[in-house]
Amino acid sequence: MNKTVQSLQRRLIALGYPLPKYGADGDPGGETIAAVNAALDEIEKLRGVKPPAPKPSLPASPPASIVPADWMPDAKMGRIICHWTAGSHEASEFDRSHYHILIEDDGKLIRGIPSIKLNEAPAKKGYAAHTLGANSGSIGVSLCCMGGANESPFDPGKYPMTREQWDALTSVVADLCRRYSIRVTEMTVLSHAEVQNNLGIQQRGKWDFTRLAFDPSVKGAKACGDKLRSEAKAKL
Repeated sequence: MNKTVQSLQRRLIALGYPLPKYGADGDPGGETIAAVNAALDEIEKLRGVKPPAPKPSLPASPPASIVPADWMPDAKMGRIICHWTAGSHEASEFDRSHYHILIEDDGKLIRGIPSIKLNEAPAKKGYAAHTLGANSGSIGVSLCCMGGANESPFDPGKYPMTREQWDALTSVVADLCRRYSIRVTEMTVLSHAEVQNNLGIQQRGKWDFTRLAFDPSVKGAKACGDKLRSEAKAKL
């Protein structure tokens, strides 16, 4: 008995080429040869079959925008500065007069009174005065929160920043970056607390944001800003 032939016969049987008369007897007889030829014929047929053409991949759908299109008029804008109002969880008329977009505690967007177009450099009459010395070319977005808060020791007060607000903020920033072709950097997407260090423009003790009430582990203006930029980038 030839063990190599027997191994071949067992392989043929496993592949569906039965050897009904002699089985895997180790003898290279006519039955085995016929099964080998049948297997070779099948291989040749398969070689002649063209594989199906790959289906064309559909272009990825752009991320859904949460900022209404008419809130983002044509304008040349180079920067987004993010704030909190230091007030309640609802946008007041005063808040709306200072920012382009506000975000309430449940993530609801509120349109500010000034148009983004008014802050196109040089800023026009009625522009959103959200950042001292840095309003021209800057979009102001603010979270409605942190009224009565204290920086050190940290106390978020009665109106703490919520996770829903933060998640909406990063989506809003992503929308604005897409609309105005703003690349996400420390100079172009930043919080009010980073303006003095990043842009070299003196501010008046602003600490929005140096702490995140929903995530106390994040501490400092840069850490908060890095988290903002990272999450906004992920949504682009």
